[in-house]
Amino acid sequence: MNCLKKTLAACLLPLALLAAVPAMAAPNLPLFNSILNQERAWAGLQTKTVMVDGINASYSEGGPADAPKVLLIHGFSGSRDNWNRVAHQLTKRYHVYVLDLPGHGDTSAPDSFDFQLANLMEFTRKFVTTLGIEKNLNVAGHSMGGSIAVLYSAMYFLEVHSVLLVDSAGVYANTGKSLMNDPKSLANLLVRKPGDLKKLLTQYAMYDAPLLPDEILEAQEKVQMDHLKWHEKLMATLQEQMKWYTPDTFQLAVRSIEAPTMVIWGEKDAIIGVEAAEELRKGLKKPELLILKDVGHTPILEADQIVSAAYLRFLDKSVAIPNPFAPKP
Repeated sequence: MNCLKKTLAACLLPLALLAAVPAMAAPNLPLFNSILNQERAWAGLQTKTVMVDGINASYSEGGPADAPKVLLIHGFSGSRDNWNRVAHQLTKRYHVYVLDLPGHGDTSAPDSFDFQLANLMEFTRKFVTTLGIEKNLNVAGHSMGGSIAVLYSAMYFLEVHSVLLVDSAGVYANTGKSLMNDPKSLANLLVRKPGDLKKLLTQYAMYDAPLLPDEILEAQEKVQMDHLKWHEKLMATLQEQMKWYTPDTFQLAVRSIEAPTMVIWGEKDAIIGVEAAEELRKGLKKPELLILKDVGHTPILEADQIVSAAYLRFLDKSVAIPNPFAPKP
């Protein structure tokens, strides 16, 4: 099996680092976090924080200061570290920002936080404007982060230069034989107890999940369970929202995107079936579509080298074309 299929799914650690982790009886979170910090440095990223609407938001940033700006948005129950392997390639030529959404990664959420997608999108917008990076921004999202990217790019189309959607969540007419056919079954994505993370990785998140050292799996599982109160609230909100919207209403946002948009999808996606990719492509004004064979719901982990290479080609081409909607100097 090639290296792409052996990529560490949950925490994206280089395989050389994994081999150096000693066996231990219980989750060693300090060591786990130390390894994550090493990987961020390997990806050319630094950890930073900024106050956004009263929330201390954690994010990673790296790349040449004067290079075009890229914002990477993670999916449900993920974190900024899900993008590290892709960012490793991007930071050589682009200035990259990767945000931990509220209730994810190192960003906490107050009890009063409303997890509707529109609010997550507006939180992302406030993060962008707080940093002053809104002009000619290249926006990318995976899974739930893709739906946030759709809403953001539709609402702020004057400022978005390009869009990448990877196995993007949304409301689709056809998602094949996947969890999206039954919104109640999406609760299977929650990590409530020991053993749930392994089930999530092997049955849903990846087509060919790697064999992870038990100590790494246990540490990541502990992190997921510590975030459960937020993930449960978000999942309940998402399931409720799916009752309100139809494929037609979702397509209104898709058709409002003016920027060139690349869609990447895993052919074996068990969460949002690959059938949705073509439906999404048809609604876009300037689409490119790449289907990855024998890849599941997380191409940014399962096939990071392929995703990185394709995205860099798309970015290079997109940023070379002036944004026709950008205000004149």
